Amino acid sequence: MQQTMNTQSIMRDFAETTGLSDTSREPRRYLWTDAFAVCNYLELYQQTGKQSFLQSALELVDQVHRILGRHRKDSVHSGWLSGLDEEDAQRHPTQGGLRIGKRLGEPQPGEPVNESLHWDQDGQYFHYLTRWMHALNRVSQVMGKGIYNQWALELAKVAHAGFTYTPTTGGAKRMFWKMSIDLSRPLVNSMGQHDPLDGLITYQQLQATAKRFPETAAELNLKTEIEEMVAMCADHSWATEDALGIGGLLADAYKLVQLIDIHYLHETARLEVLLRDIEYSLQTFVTHNSLNVPAEYRLAFRELGLSIGLHAISRMQKRIEQQPENFNNAKHILALLTNLSDSHRIDKLIERIENFWLEPAHQAVKSWQEHADINSVMLATSLAPDGYLQL
Repeated sequence: MQQTMNTQSIMRDFAETTGLSDTSREPRRYLWTDAFAVCNYLELYQQTGKQSFLQSALELVDQVHRILGRHRKDSVHSGWLSGLDEEDAQRHPTQGGLRIGKRLGEPQPGEPVNESLHWDQDGQYFHYLTRWMHALNRVSQVMGKGIYNQWALELAKVAHAGFTYTPTTGGAKRMFWKMSIDLSRPLVNSMGQHDPLDGLITYQQLQATAKRFPETAAELNLKTEIEEMVAMCADHSWATEDALGIGGLLADAYKLVQLIDIHYLHETARLEVLLRDIEYSLQTFVTHNSLNVPAEYRLAFRELGLSIGLHAISRMQKRIEQQPENFNNAKHILALLTNLSDSHRIDKLIERIENFWLEPAHQAVKSWQEHADINSVMLATSLAPDGYLQL
């Protein structure tokens, strides 16, 4: 009950301070944060039955599209990123992708990368777009309306076309990590470690949901995109020391479990590989534990990303235990999950992270205040994770 009350309080404050519910404020939209926020409002709606939370989710979707689906106010360009006229753009608000929502405009063509400004400059991130695809998919599931999943599919199409490329040496496609606002040029050439996996599982999620809605246009089928992501994922190691990255891997693993269980996706082998990489990653994180460092030297949203993912472990165990016949090698997968849970005392780790960042004194430090929106929303997600984790 206390966690639900904390989550409600956080999300009401978020709506007010970012201009979602308080129309006197200039809206402050940021794609990653808003994707988690949509899922939080859906979870609160499902927990309480209050229409106000569902309305907040739908209003946030609309506001994100109207703001981050358009060019910046300080840009020489105007209108929707898709270039569509107003009427068509409102019907297809994601067809040009969505801006990150950074404080500064993007670097101009030919302008060298400024490392001191790069993290504050706008553009498009693939891993932010997949979070928004997931949020739209969750709205579609909760509302029973295919249009939101259609928007997610349209976003997947444009993101895949914009971010992937074939190397001059040939072989499987690769991905750029950051693209310009109009998706015309890369801003960071390197590939995000988990972007192909994130893309693959998100595409599979959207494709599975589309079967619920026969009105989904045939041209939104992601078969080709999925095949290209499978090729990019081949023989790839997902192991990481980054707390946020580990949390993302755990969330992806739980998505796979649900897709295997509900939609009979043949991905058990990928799931086993992923769980082994997660085990290695968690062991490395615990060995180099940063959770004893004072609050001012820590980034809450990265740790909270881990705690959100850690919540998925018990959920994976329960689902596989209930339907072992849907999983090849179910006993082995359960053994991997049991080892994950027991060897790292997962419940204690979640509690430690959440309780630390619930402390007002820890929220008063500069490192929290500089990222207050993303920190508070992800804290709310960790306290009520099913809105984000469940498909």
